[in-house]
Parts: sequence; structure tokens; C-alpha cells
Amino acid sequence: YIALANGDIDVLVGDRVQQKFDFKRSSSLAGFHFSIPYYYGYEAASDDVSFYSMTTREDDVRFASFVNCVVLATIYAQENKIPREKSSEMPLVSVFGSHLNWALRDAIVYSGSYDQIYARNFGSNV
Repeated sequence: YIALANGDIDVLVGDRVQQKFDFKRSSSLAGFHFSIPYYYGYEAASDDVSFYSMTTREDDVRFASFVNCVVLATIYAQENKIPREKSSEMPLVSVFGSHLNWALRDAIVYSGSYDQIYARNFGSNV
């Protein structure tokens, strides 16, 4: 989280969400925004279930919203059976302006749908 707070990185991926960082804690460690979770741990429901999301600094709301939309786009692609090879079937979305309406398509061109990302990283389908 220090590298994210310092601006060395823009997005932190692959770490368990830690709600203690949701709010600014000091002048050196600002608060963070957590996207919609993209992965849930295997703990029992009675335990503290871990979940993972993309983390950005909370001082850039537009960028945090864009990162959240990228996560949602991969899930949308999975639900609508749009793999990387058919990414042109992703809708053009102008929520960030018409000059960026292609951005979520490009996210799928680059990474694929959620199930493709999952299979690439964990070796099996969702």
C-alpha cells in the first residue's frame, strides 16, 4: 500500500482487501478505493471471508471509477459469452466521454473475459 500511496504505482492488484486502509490514516498514508471484488477466498462463511479487489488511491475518483468499470467489463464479458477473440461484441460505453467509448472493449482485447483471466491464472474455468 505504501507504493500506491507514494504514487509509484496506480493500481494494486492481487492483495486481500484491508478495510483499515479505506480511510485516510495519516498524512503519509491516504485512503484507498476498492473496486468490486473479483475473487473471494475459500474460508467458511462463519470465518472472516477474504475478498480481493483492485485498489486505487481515493483522491482520484474518476480513475477509481474507471478501474471498477474494467472489473465489471470482464464479468459482463463472461456473462454474455464474449471472449477476447470476439471483443468487438462488447458495447461501446461513453460513461467517461465519447472519446473513451472503446476503453472497455480494449480491456477485453487485452485481458479477455473474467473466466479467461481466471483460467490463465488458476488453470481452470470458473
